[in-house]
Amino acid sequence: MAEARGGAPLGSDSPAGAGLIRIAMGVEYDGSAFHGWQLQDRARSVQGEVEAAVSRVADQPIRVHCAGRTDRGVHALEQVIHFDTQAQRPARSWVLGTNVNLPPEVAVAWARPVDPAFHARFSAIARHYRYRLLCRRTRSPLDRDRAVWLHQELDLDRMREAALPLVGEHDFSSFRAQACQAKSPVRQVHYCDLEREGERLELRIGANGFLHHMVRNIVGVLVTIGRGEAQVGWVEELLAIRDRARGGVTAPPQGLYFVRADYPAEFDLPQRFMS
Repeated sequence: MAEARGGAPLGSDSPAGAGLIRIAMGVEYDGSAFHGWQLQDRARSVQGEVEAAVSRVADQPIRVHCAGRTDRGVHALEQVIHFDTQAQRPARSWVLGTNVNLPPEVAVAWARPVDPAFHARFSAIARHYRYRLLCRRTRSPLDRDRAVWLHQELDLDRMREAALPLVGEHDFSSFRAQACQAKSPVRQVHYCDLEREGERLELRIGANGFLHHMVRNIVGVLVTIGRGEAQVGWVEELLAIRDRARGGVTAPPQGLYFVRADYPAEFDLPQRFMS
């Protein structure tokens, strides 16, 4: 593997060195067929497919870094990645060449060179997710892997009221996976909205960062409240007790979408999706 300045391997977390260009990309994918974003030895991953495709275009091994790793079955509307390369290619060639080598479940929407100081993960100042629910008596084959089916209606007003205490800076220990490795459970949630359109209900949430399974655990609690199986004040109680063991079920992955990450304006990255 080629070396970057200071002895760091090509594609490492270090800024690009002399002769290296840092490229950012926006990647969209259907996570149904993958064991998550992260590269794995014996399982199909989005990262593995993207690295293989980009490496063919660059004609050299490439390691990519993403804004937010997604679990098995989770989708992305605009996952932001970056990589370092010595290859000189127009932005159009990065997009078209990579897409030719990607499976149909994954596509690159845009590519552009960025400042060597840019990092897809560490430069992000906010991240946004959506979670989609289908509420009707019968299942939908079209939404099978893209929304979670519930055979009963949910009380949207109760769910919206219950979600209000989530906004702001809190200790989200009750909403993190027990295996979460984040150093701090404190996060700043900027908004948490619920919208209904016909049979579909969507939660939209943005924060300065998320803990492992945080969105899915929030959805699990709100759905329980929407069914009338818990009091509206349960969310506030969970924030206070900081105990995941009392935090309810984790919602399935297929309803979850990584929407986008926000970055400082000086990096001038596209923003295809609004909150």
